[in-house]
Amino acid sequence: MSGADWARLVFLALVALAIGSFAGTLVLRLPAGEGIDGRSRCRACGTALGPRELVPVASWLAQRGRCRACGARLSWFYPAIELAALALALWAWSVTDGWLLWASCALAWTLLVLALIDFEHQILPDALTVPLIALGLGVAWFAAPGAILDNVAGAALGFVLFAAVAAAYRRWRGREGLGGGDAKLLAALGAWVGLSGLPSVVLIGSLAALAGALAARALRRGGALHDRVPFGPALALAGWLVWLYGPLAF
Repeated sequence: MSGADWARLVFLALVALAIGSFAGTLVLRLPAGEGIDGRSRCRACGTALGPRELVPVASWLAQRGRCRACGARLSWFYPAIELAALALALWAWSVTDGWLLWASCALAWTLLVLALIDFEHQILPDALTVPLIALGLGVAWFAAPGAILDNVAGAALGFVLFAAVAAAYRRWRGREGLGGGDAKLLAALGAWVGLSGLPSVVLIGSLAALAGALAARALRRGGALHDRVPFGPALALAGWLVWLYGPLAF
């Protein structure tokens, strides 16, 4: 690579780490209904964090995973999500370039936050899924204006499909199966990959969710098969793969 390519890669890495830090804030604050514009604080003692305590990964390592003020142990979650955001950016860089690289990173980082929130809390916030629909349609318009109807159809069918399945399950079993957030997330993924990519997203997501459920059951050494399993992480993985590599060849 040329010097300019290395410079762009370093810039991407720095942005990814910073976004990863912000992503951690979203994961912790959105489910709790907290604002995201306040200063970061130690969750043990409430001390506001200064600039030197907010450098992604480096601050956690320098402080040996502890708060400077109270000495409370800081979760590994913070550097982990920062490094995950970096890994996703490098993954996108290996497949895409130009402005599509940044669009891909925006998709990846949003899906990362959604997957983690859904895994922990079984919710998919509208504050993330709805803008992701609009962003996907905008990216589709700039990438291939002539094919925008495929993306609009993908978003519409994605929502209708899961909303219908959720309604049928609720009527049949008398309780929630798929949530409204799942329908909105599939709509967002349909906006990104289009109607042609939607079947692959559903298939890969379903297989990933099934594998995750079986693995979780095995780790718990049993457990009820009807235990609620968040579908968001599986959908996020499926949408990311189809976005980068295209739909499966059926």
